[in-house]
Amino acid sequence: MEYDLEDRVEKFGETIIDFLKKIKLNTITQPLVSQLVRSATSIGANYMEANQASSKKDFANKIRIAQKEANESKHWLRMIARADSDRASECRDFWKEAHELVLIFAKISRKSRDKN
Repeated sequence: MEYDLEDRVEKFGETIIDFLKKIKLNTITQPLVSQLVRSATSIGANYMEANQASSKKDFANKIRIAQKEANESKHWLRMIARADSDRASECRDFWKEAHELVLIFAKISRKSRDKN
């Protein structure tokens, strides 16, 4: 089976968008939803930019940003789970995927640093 990280991060962003459409918006959830949609969709954008990097340094920087956005997404998922306990189970599943992405990008970052 071929592994496509670009497809994986795009699907993550898309499923987060679909998930967030189901969240009942109020003064607490609105800013959390805004933050999560930004961080979760930014993972894919930064990974795609890394793949088109103009230098090794640019590549490493974009990969680290993708990693940071995945990590930030974990935070917002935890906050949404607290704000909307009916969605806690879904948030936990998304949190696990975001965590895996953090680990993948950390490994890519380490490997690119070791090559230099």
